[in-house]
Amino acid sequence: MSSANTTLSDAFRRYVPLIEEEMRAVINAGSQPKQFNVMLNYHLGFADSGGAPVSAKAGKRIRPMLTLLSCEACGGDCRHAVPAAAGIELLHNFSLIHDDIEDRDELRRGRPTLWKLWGEAQAINAGDAMFAFAHLAVLRSVERGAPPERVVRALRAFDEMCVRLTIGQHLDLSFESRSDVTAGEYMRMIEGKTAALTSSACEIGALLGGADDATVQAFAGFGRWLGISFQLQDDVLGIWGDPAITGKHDSDLAHGKKTLPVLYAAERDARIRHSYLEAGALRSDAVQPVREMIEVAGGRAHAEQAAEEAYAHALAALDATGLDNAASRALRELAHSLLGRKS
Repeated sequence: MSSANTTLSDAFRRYVPLIEEEMRAVINAGSQPKQFNVMLNYHLGFADSGGAPVSAKAGKRIRPMLTLLSCEACGGDCRHAVPAAAGIELLHNFSLIHDDIEDRDELRRGRPTLWKLWGEAQAINAGDAMFAFAHLAVLRSVERGAPPERVVRALRAFDEMCVRLTIGQHLDLSFESRSDVTAGEYMRMIEGKTAALTSSACEIGALLGGADDATVQAFAGFGRWLGISFQLQDDVLGIWGDPAITGKHDSDLAHGKKTLPVLYAAERDARIRHSYLEAGALRSDAVQPVREMIEVAGGRAHAEQAAEEAYAHALAALDATGLDNAASRALRELAHSLLGRKS
């Protein structure tokens, strides 16, 4: 194992327990109806549907890790940023609860989604609660010693990110009923739906780490490009990934998803627009022919190249900070691992 890998794995071992302890403290605070509390803990992987503690698969905690590593890279005390990192993860999970309802997804990480178990109305309300808890988590950074003026700036960045997230989701939902979506429109959508969260995660970490304005913006740029690269890699895996590794039993094509490989290829091959964008979700026996057409038309190669370019932009933004320490090296290794992942 390389020293960079050791640095990153050590960071995950140190930080993830702190993040999850903080998340639990936030969502379990105060007096709550039992079912209300069970729903929150269930979605986060802390409990089963009856409320019994479990250790379910609950995401990789990449976004809060970006916050803490960015803070540490800037010379800050990561303890000041743990609540904000937990807030980032809670906000991400708020968006997942609502996305599952809007997309009619019945499974999340191999378990029934909240709306499937408790109905749409209760799931919407649970998502709203997660949104509020996320904000309360960020404010708890003051109690950990973060300068109040820095926390106010972090909360502003947090709320601006929330607006960008909802714009990204608006665009994504609007694409479902359109057959004329362009690759350019798709890139704008992922700027909000995916890149806004990773950008703000890094920006908030740098803010709470005491960085100057130029460095804060460089970290925001690193997170933005990393989020774009992450999503484009996900687009490729959604069509050509191994289901046994990705956990997706059906290709994105079977669900009618409009991702960059599809849209780029459709602009170059009218057959793809006719047989997929205008037809919607595919029958299982039609997936492979369309997949092959997309690859022949250059959709896969274009998305992979765009992911590589976004990754290079991310590293350039990090290099612009002039920082070279264990945490900044861990951020580089994390970026590299996300680009080369198989799931």
